[in-house]
Amino acid sequence: MSSTAQSPFHLPPPVAGRVDLLVIAGEHSGDQHAATMVRDLRAKRPGFSVVALGGPELAKAGAQVLHDMTASSVVGFVEVLKNYPFFKALFDETLRWIAEHKPRAICFIDYPGFNLRLARALRERGLSVKGGGAIKTLFYISPQIWAWKAKRRFTMARDLDALAVIFPFEIGCYADTSLPVEFVGHPFLDDAHESPVRYDPAAPILLLPGSRKQAVGRIFPLLLAGYAAYGKRDAVVLYPSEFIKEELLAAKPPAHVKLLPTGSPVAASAVLTSSGTMSMHCALEAIPGAVVYRANPLTYLIGRMLVKVPYLGIANLLLKEPMYPEYIQGAATPAALARELDDCLRNIDRLIATQAQAEKLRTLLRRPAGGTVADWVLRRMG
Repeated sequence: MSSTAQSPFHLPPPVAGRVDLLVIAGEHSGDQHAATMVRDLRAKRPGFSVVALGGPELAKAGAQVLHDMTASSVVGFVEVLKNYPFFKALFDETLRWIAEHKPRAICFIDYPGFNLRLARALRERGLSVKGGGAIKTLFYISPQIWAWKAKRRFTMARDLDALAVIFPFEIGCYADTSLPVEFVGHPFLDDAHESPVRYDPAAPILLLPGSRKQAVGRIFPLLLAGYAAYGKRDAVVLYPSEFIKEELLAAKPPAHVKLLPTGSPVAASAVLTSSGTMSMHCALEAIPGAVVYRANPLTYLIGRMLVKVPYLGIANLLLKEPMYPEYIQGAATPAALARELDDCLRNIDRLIATQAQAEKLRTLLRRPAGGTVADWVLRRMG
């Protein structure tokens, strides 16, 4: 996101005149998960009015997108501080819009830095049910309170009406609060979901640098260097937007590294991936690989002090073992990543172990009998 982005904002009014549901998704992964939910909602309730602060996937699903939040997502303490005026203007305009148009309910999709502050403001202004108003506040995809900021659970219980989580262990994280929490299954295991990746031992190597500009700018050169040090087959890179494609092209990838938009069906023999959402796709599809991460040094130092988890990759955390070895900051050298690729492509025992770990993940994350997240939203809206 550019700090020169036009401000202040003025969000347009709802086309339908009324708003059944306002969805707020600040990142590409949230945009994708919210789009699945909205398609299901509109199939179950034709004429259901959905307005969103989201991205292109929500627009394709039939939501009226007021502003593309995915084009302005940033990661890290330093980056957020640099862009504070932008986010402050967006926050204030969103709050004004909600007060004027009064949606029946709001479904916040992850993105806690923005969304939880907004939920608090709605309560303090008396707009939400928790503040004595009429707007129901629902939250889908829990913040990672099991990694850091665990005390958020109490403010969430104060400000929200209900929470739907995608990892079963997260229910226990809120056991000492009054917040109703329900596990609705992981969206990647929905019946209608089609994975953008699949395993093929003869396919190219997959490079996944992430979906946020600052992170991609740091991670993609590492992935390219590790791949180049291995140098024995072609590679494919998936990017979520033209905005990110520009960042990839700035690294001058060679001709045998093909850039494709996310959503293009891709087969891969091995993967070097950031710790984001796409790493979970790869894990569920049993593609062997490694997690690579590099942050702003100050961001990383602060994160080390605040985040207390044994692994960065979510598949590793769920399995409590390193399905994907992690190479973070200075450990992510070209030689180390090349060795990982060689092991992924030549070690049959590793492939067998990866397949077994993928099946464990699928068992853990399958949706229970209670229905889809759209069913959860409709139940909670009443």
